[in-house]
Amino acid sequence: MTYIERTIRYFFLMLLYNLVLLSPMMPDKLIRVLSCTGLMLFYLYCHIIPMNTSCKGQRLRILHGGYELVLASIVTFLIETAIYLFLIFKTATPARLLITNGIICVILLYLLFMNGIIRIFTCSGQLGFFKRIALLLFWWVPGLNLFLLHSFIEVSRKEYDFSMEKQQFYEKWKDEELCKTKYPILMVHGIFFRDWKNFNYWGRIPDELIRHGATIFYSNHQSSASVEQCAEEIKACILKIVKETGCEKVNIIAHSKGGLDSRYAVSCLGIDRYVASITTINTPHYGCNYVCRILDRISPEFVKFIGKKYESLFTLLGDDNPDFLSGLRDLTDRECARLNKIMTDAPGVYCQSTGSQMGSAKSAMFPLNLGYLIIRILGGGKNDGLVSTSSMVWGNDLGVLKPKGKQGISHGDVIDLTRKNIEGFDVMGFYTDLIHKLKERGY
Repeated sequence: MTYIERTIRYFFLMLLYNLVLLSPMMPDKLIRVLSCTGLMLFYLYCHIIPMNTSCKGQRLRILHGGYELVLASIVTFLIETAIYLFLIFKTATPARLLITNGIICVILLYLLFMNGIIRIFTCSGQLGFFKRIALLLFWWVPGLNLFLLHSFIEVSRKEYDFSMEKQQFYEKWKDEELCKTKYPILMVHGIFFRDWKNFNYWGRIPDELIRHGATIFYSNHQSSASVEQCAEEIKACILKIVKETGCEKVNIIAHSKGGLDSRYAVSCLGIDRYVASITTINTPHYGCNYVCRILDRISPEFVKFIGKKYESLFTLLGDDNPDFLSGLRDLTDRECARLNKIMTDAPGVYCQSTGSQMGSAKSAMFPLNLGYLIIRILGGGKNDGLVSTSSMVWGNDLGVLKPKGKQGISHGDVIDLTRKNIEGFDVMGFYTDLIHKLKERGY
């Protein structure tokens, strides 16, 4: 149906572009006026509603319209070029008509094209900052502008297709409430981040889980502190949730160091009876082999200086008592070995773990690309830019995520930190499936 609608639209657009050339074939003035008026109204309609879509959400409808407008302007431009070549070399069409028609055609095509580009530029969630800047700076460079244009078109198309797949999946399963677990979900962040209201650590994931019936809470503990201190805050958070909701227990989904904090809270602080399950994601259960080596090679004064700057900043950003160095030290393999001796699994609490790995240093931006290389050089093997895959396993091993392609999944990708769609990996679908399986287990 889309191809038929496009063909019809392109046909009428071509009629408008060439109305000057077609005018001699319409001797009746009324017919010419009606044709011009009708085609101009259609042209305005195309600007407002470039293509009918069942997509829910104003932003995506505008984005999809941008894609259709750019595509329409390119296709009709190529057709118009072919028509002009034919008219110039194979017919005796008066030059005056060709020039007048050509000027009108170029203006109409330009307006159609710019409407589409502006829609994509302003509404795409996947385009990124650098591609936008590149277009603004290099739109005039031959060759490069075509490359950027192709990138704009592909990004907008893939973003729309991905969103439509998510919408169709939701429509199919919304009555099943896939993520409506017996106990609510407590999402526990990793080190050097907080649970900010305006920037969710977990990206688009919580909203997707809520759409499928999940009840979500956040741990809101310090961005950096010792495992013990963070665990105390997580304990208080869980007790508060249980008291206020009467839910009896929670399911913990913890990323990175948050997995260590959660395990300590359950194993050492007596809240195992309030926790149904712990799922750790990219958690360094056996430590990060490079942290200790780096700390040993950097002067203590410099580390303290960085720590004070960090703590001052994150105090302003919401932390009550951040401790940069304690948080970092508890990620060393020595400290994790000590913690693992006392953090024995609590009976009755289901524990599982999963992780991811990058395909190469090109798979992520700084500092994860640098972290990936450091871990490989120091013998840590496959990793996500911060944690070796061998260190991610605890409890029931769900395996390492390996999407198709060379990119892989970084430490940030696995929590949708950049909100970017990765080919071959649906991060929201991954968490939906993860929570659904907890539901099936009765948690």
